[in-house]
Amino acid sequence: MNRLAGLCLGLLLHAGAAPADEGVQPVLQTSPLAGFQYHAGRALFPLMQAGDRLELLREPDNPHDPRAVRVEWRGVPIGYAPRADNVDLARLMDAGLRVEGRIVQLQRARDPWKRVLFEVYVVP
Repeated sequence: MNRLAGLCLGLLLHAGAAPADEGVQPVLQTSPLAGFQYHAGRALFPLMQAGDRLELLREPDNPHDPRAVRVEWRGVPIGYAPRADNVDLARLMDAGLRVEGRIVQLQRARDPWKRVLFEVYVVP
């Protein structure tokens, strides 16, 4: 079992063993948002805030990456989980684990990989 899957399984087992604090979700990963510059990022950036909820959707038929995980803000695609970080995430989502994301940090930067940092967490 890979490290992320093992961690997720452990978190889920622990969550079932004892009541968790309400509103606290186990964070699976924190990543920069890939492809932000190719989507509606420029127009939406001024409206986005740290803490905003992000929807994560699997795209198994994506021609560029069969493990693609699309990230949406208020129903609008804004990018993807980075390819280097999506292998375990895609497996967990394909296995039925419900996950969401939230914006951790927004930064006006020339480097598009530094503009949006987001975290992925388990939906209870």
